[in-house]
Amino acid sequence: MNQSLDQMVRIKRRLTLLLLGSLMAMLVVAGIYPQTTQAASAPATSNNDGSVYVIPIDRQIESGLQKFLARGFEEAKQAKASWIVLEMNTPGGELQAAGDIGAMVRNSDVPVAVFVQDKAASAGSYIALNADKIFMQPGSTIGAAAIVDGQGNPIDNPKQVAYWKSEMRAAAQLHNRNADIADGMTDVNMVVPMPEINKTKEKGQIISLSSNEALKVGFADDILASTNAVVAELGHSPADIVQVQPSAGENIARVLTNPIVTTLLLFIGIAGIAIEIIIPGFGIPGIVGIVAFALYFFGSYAAGFSGSTTWLLFLGGLILLVLELFIPSFGILGILGSASLITGVVKAAYDTSDALLSLGIAFASAAVVVTLIAILLKERGVWNRFILKEQLSSEQSFMSRLTREQFLGKEGTSVTPLRPSGTVMIEGERIDVVTQGNFIANDRPIRVKQVDGSRIIVEEIIQEPSSLDAHLIKE
Repeated sequence: MNQSLDQMVRIKRRLTLLLLGSLMAMLVVAGIYPQTTQAASAPATSNNDGSVYVIPIDRQIESGLQKFLARGFEEAKQAKASWIVLEMNTPGGELQAAGDIGAMVRNSDVPVAVFVQDKAASAGSYIALNADKIFMQPGSTIGAAAIVDGQGNPIDNPKQVAYWKSEMRAAAQLHNRNADIADGMTDVNMVVPMPEINKTKEKGQIISLSSNEALKVGFADDILASTNAVVAELGHSPADIVQVQPSAGENIARVLTNPIVTTLLLFIGIAGIAIEIIIPGFGIPGIVGIVAFALYFFGSYAAGFSGSTTWLLFLGGLILLVLELFIPSFGILGILGSASLITGVVKAAYDTSDALLSLGIAFASAAVVVTLIAILLKERGVWNRFILKEQLSSEQSFMSRLTREQFLGKEGTSVTPLRPSGTVMIEGERIDVVTQGNFIANDRPIRVKQVDGSRIIVEEIIQEPSSLDAHLIKE
């Protein structure tokens, strides 16, 4: 049996299994999760007027948190709650997610109070400033809202700083808080006097306020020891509290939609499937790749960023890329498949620019890893079909020149498309051949035109019309 044909069959089988696995994983996501969503979004049991909905913000501000808070706010609205209390302890997070949450707080039909239990740093301080009331626990802090990159280094882009500064300032002005102090939490170049606490924020510094300082400058309405004390300050008792906690699906979604996690999942998905295709005999990389992509789309679906369209785009793109390997399309199927894959991944994300960045990092990293693995294990890869080995043996189906020349002038049929290399059948034997650069479809009559070293060159036999056919055509 021809070695290259065996490899081709194995690759086809592996690609088919990959597609079936992807389809099954996506159907599981689409079929199972809506039940979880429905259960998670069911209204809370308390529908009494005067209830206080307590919702935790106890981790980094990101897109998954925004969806959880949206559910909690909707439940409070449907229950006609008197207050929403956000228990806050966060180091900050994504600016876009913070902006969306701030708008949700600002536009809420139910009054919102923030209770800072430890810190409301960076994006957390912006969310707090949008609330109707801010309460702080003794020893807690608020502020330090300068923009930083993923490594924690300050970003000094004038446009970004100006935008974030205006957002902080507008949030402070909502409830007559000192907008200059909000500016000083963001802009290192400002000088901000704070006579209430006998301090001046100098150039190069960022304002971060303790609970006592925040109370004195008007950035806190009171210092209270517990959530129950906050509820009492709002005129209610602990019996009125309705706790809103994230569901299992929402917790998973928050983890899976973290930018670092999404980039890692994309990297594993791309690398796993690529390794599975180019290195026959594995199996595990393909399974891991499918699982990674399924988790990526599940997180997006669970967080409410996308619907079934996104994973259908991805699956359709994968199918088109597979078809490109076996159907001559001059690259059209490959281009359409790549575009569909990228569109599916990007549309599934919360933010387009973040998705493109994650995809770029993942693709570049996967390309490096796959290339290294292909080089290290090239003896097992499909590259063997295109590379002459240093030693040739009859066991590896290499024919001597004398054996090859016996096929000169003989006719046969193409078994695979020749573009220009492929396989033909001559006198019951499968032979690797090439054309002179032209394409010949499969199942076409061919003739061996030339034997050149190790190559057998063939041409297509063009059927001439018979004399009867020619006579009929002439008439």
